[in-house]
Amino acid sequence: MMTSAIAIIPARLGSTRFPGKMLADKTGKPLIVHVVEQVRRARRVSQIIVAADDQRIVAAVEKFGGQAVMTRCDHPNGTSRIAQVVAQLEPQESNLIVNVQGDEPQIEPRVIDELVDALVADTQSQMATVASDFAEDENPADPNITKVVVDQHGRAMYFSKSLIPFDRDGTGGLRPLKHPGIYAYRRDFLLKYVTMAPTPLEQIEQLEQLRALEHGYSIAVVKTICRHHGIDTAQQYDEFVRSYLASANKRR
Repeated sequence: MMTSAIAIIPARLGSTRFPGKMLADKTGKPLIVHVVEQVRRARRVSQIIVAADDQRIVAAVEKFGGQAVMTRCDHPNGTSRIAQVVAQLEPQESNLIVNVQGDEPQIEPRVIDELVDALVADTQSQMATVASDFAEDENPADPNITKVVVDQHGRAMYFSKSLIPFDRDGTGGLRPLKHPGIYAYRRDFLLKYVTMAPTPLEQIEQLEQLRALEHGYSIAVVKTICRHHGIDTAQQYDEFVRSYLASANKRR
């Protein structure tokens, strides 16, 4: 029997750069619904739950046949928000939890499946994530893109917004890897993780996954082709709308 996971999508209505983006609906569907529909295509996902902080998000998801639950408004991050939902689920429902960002309507279902497979295969790791080569139009030195360094066993060594590894002699022998920011967790570890105190590297880099590494836990990394990216601005959303409508017209 193929092991499956529960995908939980944290969805917060407030956004500094794009207020209300979860409910943006120029395509005829709210942004969060597009994310749900993409995740439904993943073979390794048995259930999808949107973890919302506003009843309007819950109503929008349910209108299109999805499942959503209200969570507290004071969560410091998405991981904490999904942990609240996981704590309310029966342990036997699933031991694997996938954290999918609510602003990635073009996330590739294949990537989700590969992520779950990676955590199933690496029994020594408590969580897993994804690494990808940079696209030609992406700058590895861009501080807005997180980078990851992976060891010989396929596990994360470090994450940073800085360009890592540093090519001291300019040999160009090792290409940097970007970190798209999707995670899978073992249920018990996720519930433990959110009780751990923030760590120095996590705080200085502002990357919460470093907390796991600093506490001595390993993160399995699957290297794959990952083209999708999150929507942070209204301009990026409009680009998605144009792409979505153009694809819809081709299918007619």
